[in-house]
Amino acid sequence: MIWIKHIIFGLISTIFFNNIYCNNNLKKEIAYDGYKVFRVRAENIDQLLYLRQLSDDVQKVDLKIDFWSMPNSLNSSIDLMVPPELGNDFQTILAKQNIKAETLINDVGRMVEMQRDNVEDSLFYSRFPNDTIFFQRYQPLSNIISFLDDLVRSNQDISSLETIGKSGEGRALKIIKIGYPGQNKPIIWIDAGIHAREWIAPATATYIISKLIWEKDEDEISQILKTFDFHILPSANPDGYEYSRLFDRFWRKTRSRNSGTFLGFNNSFFCVGVDPNRNYGYQWSRTGSSGNPCSNTYHGPRPFSEPETASIASHVMQNKNNIKLFLSLHSYSQLILTPWGWTKDLPKDHSDMMKIAEIASRAFKMRYGTEYRYGSSTALLYSAAGGSDDWAYGAAGIKYSFTVELRDRGTYGFLLPARYIQPTGEETFDAIVAMLNEIKKEI
Repeated sequence: MIWIKHIIFGLISTIFFNNIYCNNNLKKEIAYDGYKVFRVRAENIDQLLYLRQLSDDVQKVDLKIDFWSMPNSLNSSIDLMVPPELGNDFQTILAKQNIKAETLINDVGRMVEMQRDNVEDSLFYSRFPNDTIFFQRYQPLSNIISFLDDLVRSNQDISSLETIGKSGEGRALKIIKIGYPGQNKPIIWIDAGIHAREWIAPATATYIISKLIWEKDEDEISQILKTFDFHILPSANPDGYEYSRLFDRFWRKTRSRNSGTFLGFNNSFFCVGVDPNRNYGYQWSRTGSSGNPCSNTYHGPRPFSEPETASIASHVMQNKNNIKLFLSLHSYSQLILTPWGWTKDLPKDHSDMMKIAEIASRAFKMRYGTEYRYGSSTALLYSAAGGSDDWAYGAAGIKYSFTVELRDRGTYGFLLPARYIQPTGEETFDAIVAMLNEIKKEI
């Protein structure tokens, strides 16, 4: 790790400047020209430990190496985005450890620019709120909200909007409620976009909303809406989402101001944001998160420090006795994850969870052949305390609580092209319907 230590000292002043520059509202879009995404695998325990140490080291000081997936187990895929100034050194160091690196994305900046061209066209496409053409682009938050407003205005018999709170920067956290009138109906909770850069998640949630409303008279969907009420939050981290659109495509966290010190400096001046999926108040800060405010997995100063997570938790707790399915949509990897994330131990309802996850996995595959693996978060992904699904199961008592990592498996990663929005939405809807058909047997 000597090479990392030399780079750390050389970059500290640059890091402080960049963070100060960004967080004093002198904002400029971050360019990713020449960045590459590599996929590596640890084939033995020494390589795995090396990669884990590397992930720990780069989070202590921002070296611009971004672990898109974490070193969890032997032979699992680990994706990293590396800046051009470290590219050659990085590959050399990996070679010395006999770690093979496959290039997934040769120029991240070029892919970001291609996606941005599509986003800029979204203002035109937003003029067609009642057509699937809306889903041919990743939409800005304002278009998503307008889309929901239009849907509710035209379908007041089955839908309504509710603001459950506000983000750190004052944006409304709007959920849409969908279902035919009925007393004490079971509720399906779906949230998306808690990690800002995972654009396919809000797009998929919005597609699910449109499908439920546009096809409300279809027999299967009509029956679902008579049985269940849906509470869907398509943008759970609106501040981060907008920041990822305008300034930093790979921003992950919220945009809250942090306090305290790191490296002897007051980081309230330069380190921004909390990982909201490490901020839930169940086994908070135990494992798989960081106390460093500059880290992408910073768990925050306390549980529910973020208004986004606090608002979600408040709404869920108010309705916990009726919520029968809790789904949090993320990307990427094509996984259906069950609790626990904070420990390798399995919960008492594990077998029932796995049954529902298997049903969902089969449904995901039916339309386009897309394969989703399923299992506990610690078994398939990594250990991470403070996640929403652990909290929903462990604190709110919602038996069927899942995190779904949507497309793809790394060809594009967080830069999944917009042409995949509709197929991802369709197969996700298929999976949800299959889950509900099984869950309603227990009601």
